[in-house]
Amino acid sequence: MTQSSARLWRDPRLPFVESRRATDSHACYRPHSHSTWSIGVVDRGRSDFSCPGAGRVLEPGTLISIPAWLPHACNPLPGRTWGYQMLYVDVAWMRRWAGTLPTGVEVRRDRSAYERFQHLNDCLFSRRGADAKAAALAAFLSRNDWRGEPLAGPPPAAPELEPVRRWLAAPLAETPSLPALAARLGLSRYQLNRRFQGATGMTPHAYRLDRRIDRARRLLREGAALTEVAHDLGFADQSHFQRAFKERVAMTPGAYQRPR
Repeated sequence: MTQSSARLWRDPRLPFVESRRATDSHACYRPHSHSTWSIGVVDRGRSDFSCPGAGRVLEPGTLISIPAWLPHACNPLPGRTWGYQMLYVDVAWMRRWAGTLPTGVEVRRDRSAYERFQHLNDCLFSRRGADAKAAALAAFLSRNDWRGEPLAGPPPAAPELEPVRRWLAAPLAETPSLPALAARLGLSRYQLNRRFQGATGMTPHAYRLDRRIDRARRLLREGAALTEVAHDLGFADQSHFQRAFKERVAMTPGAYQRPR
């Protein structure tokens, strides 16, 4: 994706929502997750969506809802481009207006719901006031237009891996080696890698990198300097940070920090 093909909107008066639009996108995402709830639509082209235990090619007009922290990837078909829109909504704010949330991915193909999503995003990207935008988002969530048919449930629970998850997600923690983590659980390195990926959809290394990139998004929204973010999150250098960020956010850290 070229930077000109993607537009990002957010407003410090509405910290519970962020929105994105992309046209003629070639961007391919590595499996990643968000601390927010993700709701998106496909506008043009077709997209290959995948998450632990499921996958589907999404046609234009399809709406998809993805729970927070559920690993997924959504990419154009090989050699093709696509257009899409995505909302990222704070989970507590979702619950306030939508009530009980599903535990897995849901998809919906309904022209009316798709058009209402478009109208909402038109409002968010417009010059309307913050109160009007918050009201439009609340109305959309309350109508359950974002709900659909279940595509995939959450990854299987693995409470025995919770200490490993906490360690890998801890900010600024010195990461132990994979053999050391495995030894704590009485497993081989291969067994830990396989069980962890089965429970989370990611290898331990990818899981830790995913959490660092999510933390980087938050720091960049708060105005932290790019070099400070890269250093504080333990990236080898600015180039390493830029590459890892772009693979999971489909834009550079600088472009993400300064929406057009």
